[in-house]
Amino acid sequence: YGFINTCLKSLVVEKYGEETWEKLRLQAGVQDSFLTFEVYKDEITMQLVDKACKILGVSADTVLREFGEYFFEFCKRSGYDHMLRTLGGNLYEFIENLDSLHSYLSLSYQEMNAPSFRVEKNEDGSMHLHYYSDRRGLCHIVPGIIGAAALDFFNIEISMEIVSQMEEEERTGKKEHIVFLVTQNPVFSYKERNEFSSSSQYLADAEKKIENQLNKEDLERAKNTIRDRGTSVCPVKKSHWKTIRGIITLGKGKLLRGFDPVYPKSLWIDTKTFCNGLPFHMVFDKELRVKQAGVSIQKIVPGLQTMGIYLDHYFSIVHPEVPFTISSIQKFINSQFVFQTKREMMPESWKQRPMLELRGQMIWMESLQCMLYLCSPLLRTLHELEERQMHIADIAPHDVTRDLILLNQQRLAEMELSNQLERKKEELRILSKHLEEEKKKTEALLYAMLPQHVANQLKEGKRVEAGEFKECTILFSDVVTFTNICAQCEPIQIVLMLNSMYLRFDRLTTVHDVYKVETIGDAYMVVGGVPVPVPTHAERVANFALGMIIAAKGVQNPVSGNPIQIRVGIHTGPVLAGVVGEKMPRYCLFGDTVNIASRMESHGVPSKIHLSSSAYQCLKYKNFEMIERGEIEVKGKGKMHTYFLIRNKTATENEIMGRP
Repeated sequence: YGFINTCLKSLVVEKYGEETWEKLRLQAGVQDSFLTFEVYKDEITMQLVDKACKILGVSADTVLREFGEYFFEFCKRSGYDHMLRTLGGNLYEFIENLDSLHSYLSLSYQEMNAPSFRVEKNEDGSMHLHYYSDRRGLCHIVPGIIGAAALDFFNIEISMEIVSQMEEEERTGKKEHIVFLVTQNPVFSYKERNEFSSSSQYLADAEKKIENQLNKEDLERAKNTIRDRGTSVCPVKKSHWKTIRGIITLGKGKLLRGFDPVYPKSLWIDTKTFCNGLPFHMVFDKELRVKQAGVSIQKIVPGLQTMGIYLDHYFSIVHPEVPFTISSIQKFINSQFVFQTKREMMPESWKQRPMLELRGQMIWMESLQCMLYLCSPLLRTLHELEERQMHIADIAPHDVTRDLILLNQQRLAEMELSNQLERKKEELRILSKHLEEEKKKTEALLYAMLPQHVANQLKEGKRVEAGEFKECTILFSDVVTFTNICAQCEPIQIVLMLNSMYLRFDRLTTVHDVYKVETIGDAYMVVGGVPVPVPTHAERVANFALGMIIAAKGVQNPVSGNPIQIRVGIHTGPVLAGVVGEKMPRYCLFGDTVNIASRMESHGVPSKIHLSSSAYQCLKYKNFEMIERGEIEVKGKGKMHTYFLIRNKTATENEIMGRP
């Protein structure tokens, strides 16, 4: 179920962070979230565990044990705390009732395939825990879960080691059989030690008072009573006062009476009443011959009215998954047994019905050498009751199965509602994630069209004031003989050529941190020092221009097949910058600096970078190699002294191009 995978995700996120979980799930190829009541393939969990081992650099045993410890806490936080605490008064009882808990949970989690547990006490106080599972390789979760439960519920530390590992071939399921040796030691906190010490002192003081209140005759009589009842049997000899503590209530001097059940000389119930009062019960001997059966079970399985028939002819054991023999049943006698009727033994008209399952306990009757199976129908909903053509009246009034069916009907309805809400929540989460991604794309597109601070002001509905920049460097470029190329090519070829060129140029704007103002046809305009003023604006634009010349060599002329040639012009001076328009707002530059930069480009030379004198002055002492072009006639400006930029003396081609 998704509950397991959600727990694993929660563990990774809490302990190692969201980034680790994202990396883990991508490598495992699984989704980001899981629905609690949805059934998922075991391979997903195994993949997550496998990738976690590789990413975290730890063994599978360590990951599984850590998961087991966390799973226990996760269950408590998920509302199962009270249910777990009431399983048993000690660790033995807790483990012994785990199968019963799984049986109850299977009413809600109908596809659950939980492991099975069997526990044996040893004379030295240790235990042997038998673990059976269909899933191989997950046994190391068990020490994590049991260890955490022992410490939390019973304040004891335990150590668990595998003493046996085998395949139970004779079992019908859960063939992996692992035996753990469980040894335990009490753990006392500082406070508890003080309390224990104080109580010991209190007992010592109380002993003196009690000695005065009880005469020797009363004590002797009390000792004899306890000895006769056999409650003082202990391998360690008790002290005088330990014996007193065992038979009196401290401070009151009243004798504690042990409990001895009283049995009648003969059973005061006739056979008919017994079979009607316990309508779902069966008694069978070592050969599995049925000796007795309740009336309701006879009604459901008519063959049981013939006494002496063999039980395994009419039923199969669903849980625990063991062979149908008296020895196997005795071995797992503390487990709940689930029987299922066999379809082939039912009347012909009943064979289309779902088979009935019975759940109950086994009691071995030594004097009769027979087994008593006290059971009830295993039904989850009223629908299942109707499918088997049964009624509430078929179940004894004292049997809580009546209430369980009705309560579980309501519980399943609540689970379905919860599942729907969880699905809607997941859909909303995915939609929200997609919305966030689309928002980022929109913002990226907006920031590509306008400077970020300008775009943010426009998003907030503010008016963007025009700004004056006292010094910046502007670059223009265009493709040589672009008009002729357009005349000889298909439009799509021109688009592909320009796109290839502009992609290269756009990447260079990021490398050298310059702002792309606009493109018009084959013209490409860039500025340094706007919208954020920087003292290195001229160097940035110069390096960008050198990169453009190199990048253009990688773009093919669709007419000649040779690399295209570009002209580049650069000028430095003041500008006014602001947003123009409302429908398609553009961040534009205004001033004579823009015109001169454009003239530098139009009066340039193919594959050369043409500099104005102001741009030259900014780069003069910045490790750039430049040569003088001399005076040229510039349209609208008269004679101007210009230069060519050759190279950066200190930067390599890879650095100019932003390559590693």
